[in-house]
Amino acid sequence: MGSGLETTRISIFPLSGAILFPGLQLPLHVFEPRYRALVEDSLARDRMIGMIQPHRPSEGAPLFDVGCLGRIGEVEALEDGRFNLVLDGVTRFRVMEEMEVDTPFRQVRAELLSDNDETALLPVERAAFEEEAKSFADAQGYSVDWEQVSRLDDMSLINGVAQVAPFDAAAKQALLETDTLGERCSLLVQLMQFFGRHGEDDSVTLQ
Repeated sequence: MGSGLETTRISIFPLSGAILFPGLQLPLHVFEPRYRALVEDSLARDRMIGMIQPHRPSEGAPLFDVGCLGRIGEVEALEDGRFNLVLDGVTRFRVMEEMEVDTPFRQVRAELLSDNDETALLPVERAAFEEEAKSFADAQGYSVDWEQVSRLDDMSLINGVAQVAPFDAAAKQALLETDTLGERCSLLVQLMQFFGRHGEDDSVTLQ
């Protein structure tokens, strides 16, 4: 939970449909001048960028409460000023307030949410999740190396599925906002079951 945790200023990249989870990676192609400025500023300081979804894809749209802080890992600066980069998910954050700034990119004051001290899943939770994930993957025709999956720690498994599963942005935002790994696991199972029943014709959504 977030109370009493560190607050910090975060430069944000509000992008609809782009969800980053701690421990995962998100490739980005950055071409808009304001976000090229954001990347340049980040590279000059701490290499950190806050990924967060806006409520609608329009200028200055309100933000969802929770995003994920990412550290620029791989970066390729193109000759025309664009960037190709990979963000490594570090930790979730909760927006406290948007700040008045002179920069072309938006900044928020946010509370960092510690996910690293979360307890592991119970063995029965892990087993039930893997069983549901196998059924889901088989139904969708996905090829998965389950031996490799079994070696993942609980957070890497749950966050990995949450980021790559074919759910819509609202469902993934709900997953990002869950307070514990157990709650995220439970919601993922519900989403996989719902998606399995309704198929791709009905978008999986929590709106």
